[in-house]
Amino acid sequence: MPYIVIEEERCKGCGLCTIACPKKLVAMSEQPNALGYTVAVFSAPDTCTGCCLCAEICPDVAITVFKEA
Repeated sequence: MPYIVIEEERCKGCGLCTIACPKKLVAMSEQPNALGYTVAVFSAPDTCTGCCLCAEICPDVAITVFKEA
């Protein structure tokens, strides 16, 4: 089952990944990270298709997509 990992320390909270995800599985958190940015968080991993659109659009390379065999 595919899943993504978002590196909070790299995310600046631009929100592009929330727009790119066709399943709307990425949202902005309620709490800021250590740098004060409201970062992206991954929800509902059981419905992720592993399309990689979130990772491709991320300007900070903060998202990694894993696809289990």
